[in-house]
Amino acid sequence: MADTQVAEVSEPVTERGVLIDYLASGCKPPENWRIGTEHEKFAYIRDGLVPIDYEGPSGVRALLDGLIQFGWQPISEKGNVIALSKGDGSAISLEPAGQLELSGAPLETIHQTCGEVHEHLRQVKAIAADLGIVFLGLGYRPEEQTGDIPWMPKGRYKIMREYMPKRGTLGLDMMQNTCTVQVNLDFDSEKTMIEMFRIGLALQPVATALWANSPFRFGKPSEFLSFRSHIWTDTDPDRSGILPFVFEENFGFERYVDYILDVPMYFVYRDGNYIDVSGKDFKDFMAGKLSGFEGQYPTMKDWEDHLTTAFPEVRLKKFLEMRGADGGPWARLCALPAFWTGLLYDDEARSTASALIADWTHDEHVHLRDNVPRTALRTVHRNETVRELALEVLNIAHGGLCRRGRLDSVGLDETHFLRPLFQTAESGLTPADELVAAYEGRWNQSIDPVFQEYAY
Repeated sequence: MADTQVAEVSEPVTERGVLIDYLASGCKPPENWRIGTEHEKFAYIRDGLVPIDYEGPSGVRALLDGLIQFGWQPISEKGNVIALSKGDGSAISLEPAGQLELSGAPLETIHQTCGEVHEHLRQVKAIAADLGIVFLGLGYRPEEQTGDIPWMPKGRYKIMREYMPKRGTLGLDMMQNTCTVQVNLDFDSEKTMIEMFRIGLALQPVATALWANSPFRFGKPSEFLSFRSHIWTDTDPDRSGILPFVFEENFGFERYVDYILDVPMYFVYRDGNYIDVSGKDFKDFMAGKLSGFEGQYPTMKDWEDHLTTAFPEVRLKKFLEMRGADGGPWARLCALPAFWTGLLYDDEARSTASALIADWTHDEHVHLRDNVPRTALRTVHRNETVRELALEVLNIAHGGLCRRGRLDSVGLDETHFLRPLFQTAESGLTPADELVAAYEGRWNQSIDPVFQEYAY
């Protein structure tokens, strides 16, 4: 790694070494590791169950304006409130079609994270009740789509919306119709980051299976238990996929920088405007040769923005993002940070998980990635199913949380957040399986009851 200082946000960035050092500057001692949970949910107008638009008495803007009373500060773009923030590092933001996202504060324990999730739900439901809005926790919109789904007034989404169809057939589907839950985790060194990244990427299909919660498309069952996960296989091959180089000997901060530098750009943000440079090369920008920006150079803020335009199922910034799970039932929003924290924040658990995946081949990674969205826990891996693998992984995570020993006010440790996952793995029935059974049974092949039974 180059021996350079990380550039200030406003300084020109012309050297690759500065980008490497930016990622390395995320290293922090384990006592300072935190847990940041993000989750998205669909919002519908209660009368008619149509997706909410930005404007109007039951719109996104009214919802965001209402939440300001709870201490949130508005963030605007061209006169439109498009996000809310607090001083603790948390934020509420909008996905392209009005999906509402909580980006949680960096917290020390799963107990705190789950408390944050529940307080967020209390706040949004209080405002939504007066506006006639309801929220749904699935990974993909279940309803028949007979009308246009609204787009939110965010400049970067307009650029992505126009570029996505050039690179895959499901990019717009991803933007408008999906919800996820993810967790952001720290590391103390490049070595630890590599170990965490490899575990996270290899076991992401296990998380996809356990959280599979998107079996419907256009009002009826699709061929997939996680259609949300399948969508990413045909969104944009330049910025999503398995990342086989992560398992190679030379992987580290430097190799990840090279990967991101090869990801085509979306935009440059200047003076409150997103300027379309989609498909162009960030390396040209660093050389002062970006078309339309000749003689100009990126800042570190441009690099931070560019890092967000790659969509692998584990993404590296100054921390690691675990991105493979469907949005879903409320208890599973607390379970996701417990799952990955148990696996990655305990030395023994991390060592055991590393040994478990050590000899997996690229073909096996591909097999799991391609098949789990369709068959989830029933997917075959070597001489067992993903259900059996999930139980083994859950036991590793359980041990990690036990050894962490973080207790709540009544003396419970963090392992109880894994309970719904053990129930899923032991039964072999994912949330998606339960949805399909309800559709074919008590719902009489109607999708409408999902808005009552699975509303938050």
